[in-house]
Amino acid sequence: MGDIVRAVRDVYLKVRRTTPFQRKALWAIERCRTAVMKAVRVKCEECGDEYLLYRSCRNRHCPRCQVAVRERWLAARERELLPVPYFHVVFTVPEILNEIALYCPEVFYAALLSAAGNALLDVGMSKLHARLGVLTILHTWGQNLMLHPHAHCVVPGGGFSQDGKRWIGVRKPTYLLPVKVLMARFRTLLCNALRQAAKEGKLHRLPKNALPYAAIEGAAAQEWIVYAKAPFGGPRQVLEYLSRYTHRVAISNRRILSFANGKVTFVWRDYVDGNRVKVSTIDVMEFMRRFLMHVLPDRFVRIRYYGFLANGRRHENIELARELIGRSEPLRFRQRPRFRALCPACMAKSMRAYKRRRAQRRNPYRPPPVRADAVGVVL
Repeated sequence: MGDIVRAVRDVYLKVRRTTPFQRKALWAIERCRTAVMKAVRVKCEECGDEYLLYRSCRNRHCPRCQVAVRERWLAARERELLPVPYFHVVFTVPEILNEIALYCPEVFYAALLSAAGNALLDVGMSKLHARLGVLTILHTWGQNLMLHPHAHCVVPGGGFSQDGKRWIGVRKPTYLLPVKVLMARFRTLLCNALRQAAKEGKLHRLPKNALPYAAIEGAAAQEWIVYAKAPFGGPRQVLEYLSRYTHRVAISNRRILSFANGKVTFVWRDYVDGNRVKVSTIDVMEFMRRFLMHVLPDRFVRIRYYGFLANGRRHENIELARELIGRSEPLRFRQRPRFRALCPACMAKSMRAYKRRRAQRRNPYRPPPVRADAVGVVL
């Protein structure tokens, strides 16, 4: 990704309009782990060799700077897990609202996360008679980098009674809440929030020919998509899920196959077409446009908590929940591998060992490798 940005950043900024936070992300990705950021001399813990380590940009949209941040966040969440089943709910909005998300991202995405979290709280109180806890994660992209705003929610299977003195668990370990009711409540909350934002003039950055009320009312008349996935097998599976979905960027470096002659070839998964893996080649300017659509405004919080997991009294509520459930001790997990940087000598040694292992343990079910020159190939 850094090579692409360094090659076309100046040209792109001359021909396309960008926001200040998009330009800031491009500036950071262009300089990440290069001589411009300077370097520090460190000593390898494994072999003792000294080498130069270039500083990272630490921008949350950089594909290379999320591993350490994600590990610290997961270590904190590990101490907050409860001995109950966890559920995964996905809230998606109609495409007719994408224009509002594109021009007013901070307003639209905040309303999206709030509507998703409060829909779960409201339906949980009406159907389960319990105050739930919700962790929401904002994603704005599809696998092909097109705009696709949706919220992933992780919900513990139960909550506090209205008086806060009892723990009310789910009636079935495989069922949380009715999806149809969640969809209707989510649609109502988000549409009301967007109507209020339009009334207060918060959607003023929309083009003059855009009609926000028409888009909102058109979306309100549609059937929205709320998908409740199968419950996790346990707290350990929750951590594995969170490690895949938190601190992700629109596209990772491993999905970019090649960049040559002004074209970018990348691999993506088409969930509509039977979850097939496809390869696409697009113009680099179009690739940059798609990538920058998913750069969030500065200081926008994309991971938010609701209910008894809200930041104000989260630790006290988790301790109380453990007492009411009957498991006052925190869950114990295997120690997570510590993130560390490898020196060039150790990395070369590890790569040689990795290739030998792959040659000895060849998986007969592995699909054929994707060629960089293949366009539109379906594996």
